[in-house]
Amino acid sequence: MDLPNSLLFLLLLISTNILTYLFTSTTTTFSTTTLTSTPQPPPTELPPEFLASTSPQPLPLGYNPNFDSSTLRPPVGHPCTLFPSDLRRYMSYPINGSCPDDELLAQKLLLKGCEPLPRRRCRPASPPSPPPPLPTPTCHWSIPNDTSVVWTAYTCKNFSCLIHRKHQKGFDDCKDCFDLSGRERARWVSSARAPNALDFTIDEVLAMKPPGEVRVGLDIGGGSGTFAVRMAERGVTVVATSMNLNGPFNAFMAARGVVPLYVSVSQRLPFFDNTLDLVHSMHVLSNWVPAQVLHFALFDVYRVLRPGGLFWLDHFFFVEEQMGGMWR
Repeated sequence: MDLPNSLLFLLLLISTNILTYLFTSTTTTFSTTTLTSTPQPPPTELPPEFLASTSPQPLPLGYNPNFDSSTLRPPVGHPCTLFPSDLRRYMSYPINGSCPDDELLAQKLLLKGCEPLPRRRCRPASPPSPPPPLPTPTCHWSIPNDTSVVWTAYTCKNFSCLIHRKHQKGFDDCKDCFDLSGRERARWVSSARAPNALDFTIDEVLAMKPPGEVRVGLDIGGGSGTFAVRMAERGVTVVATSMNLNGPFNAFMAARGVVPLYVSVSQRLPFFDNTLDLVHSMHVLSNWVPAQVLHFALFDVYRVLRPGGLFWLDHFFFVEEQMGGMWR
């Protein structure tokens, strides 16, 4: 073989080897990328109790047609893992022992979207010697005993402080709600109706339906439970949602004989479709809620109301610019 042909053969051989190497590298890189894009198991740095609480568990009796699965997957808020430090603190406790007194931390996680919160295997912080609840209807307009509440999470440490904080400077959610002898006593009743076109009384709203047709309902953002109490006085069962924003709203409602639901405005309402006669909300579904979140929330209200049910949107504040195109 002469020199030019030898050089040509050598050049072809080198080129072939280079192309083979490049193709192999590209294939390997593509395979690696494909593998890493598949769903990965939860990171091992998550708290062990969080993994124990949320990991899929095999059903003891095997496949269940109701689940269409042989596995039970406990629900938990998707954003929980976005806050590993808070989550680690929340899920650190002695199993079968006492939970830390961490209501503020739990509510902080919940309002960040970690809803529902993961379950825990510990006993919650409780008052050392709580008195028995008052009977119905006495409980409706009675202030609970201070010893019925764990006060650690709140600025006030007794109900007297909560009742009088309406006279103090600064903002607090539902600031005068705990004063049952003040404005709270007059809400939604005809004898004390203010001359305001936005105000409706419970009796006026119930009169829109035949007697007895409104039986069960929901109050979104129920404050201290007065709306539900007034409805109970008229034979209507209303449960109420609330957070504990610097006050024991859920405990206070329960003390008044109202079922409290500790869910945020972002949470899907825990009721089946077309089941409620009435949904009421005052101030909560308003302009502080992102427009798209509010859009979903209002359709969720529509979902749980039965055909012909009543939606009482009490004092709705929203400017036209915030409504945007989605409402048209």
